[in-house]
Amino acid sequence: MSNARLLHHLGYDFKSPALLKQALTHRSYGTPNNERLEFLGDSILNCAIANRLYQEFPRLSEGDLSRMRAHLVNQQTLFEIAESFKLGEHILLGEGELKSGGFRRPSILADALEAIFGAVFLDSDFDSATQVIGKLYTPLLKNLDLTRMGKDPKTLLQEYLQGRKIALPQYVVAAIRGEAHDQYFEVECVIPELNIRSQGEGTSRRSAEQLAAKQAFELLSLANQA
Repeated sequence: MSNARLLHHLGYDFKSPALLKQALTHRSYGTPNNERLEFLGDSILNCAIANRLYQEFPRLSEGDLSRMRAHLVNQQTLFEIAESFKLGEHILLGEGELKSGGFRRPSILADALEAIFGAVFLDSDFDSATQVIGKLYTPLLKNLDLTRMGKDPKTLLQEYLQGRKIALPQYVVAAIRGEAHDQYFEVECVIPELNIRSQGEGTSRRSAEQLAAKQAFELLSLANQA
């Protein structure tokens, strides 16, 4: 698949296409893969986000800045950013990972995105990598809610429902795929009283539940805005 759309979303054109290919290569596909680039990109991302928060929120304490960074620099957030521009369609996976839906797996998508940040750094410089990170993260930075920092989606959903005296959601495993050592879970979050059903997928039941809870919370937020 052409990477033109991907480059458009990144706002960056690689001088060395081989670096981009490596960033998109999962270890199941072959070598060189993106593991070392992911290691590099993780450090660059942390530094870039820390600097952005420091500059944009001069009145916040070190503790609040740390909570904000932890909220922004984690697998779930990276996965959501990667999903927003269908990064999974560009990742090179081995046959087994393709069959098990690896192109949707949060850990694979998050690692690939960090690897891209590392590849941009090697292809150009830190400023270029920071610009790519800034482009992808700006929508999130504009909508930060400090009251939700440090709380996972299941906790937020539970607090919302308890505050309105609504029964807590039920989490139901809809499907389990893959081998015992490499399973993939599909979970439904059901709130009968509000007629809400949402889905989440992940490499563990817990991560799938968190995604399902997040979807349910977003549905409630949209309903309240209507």
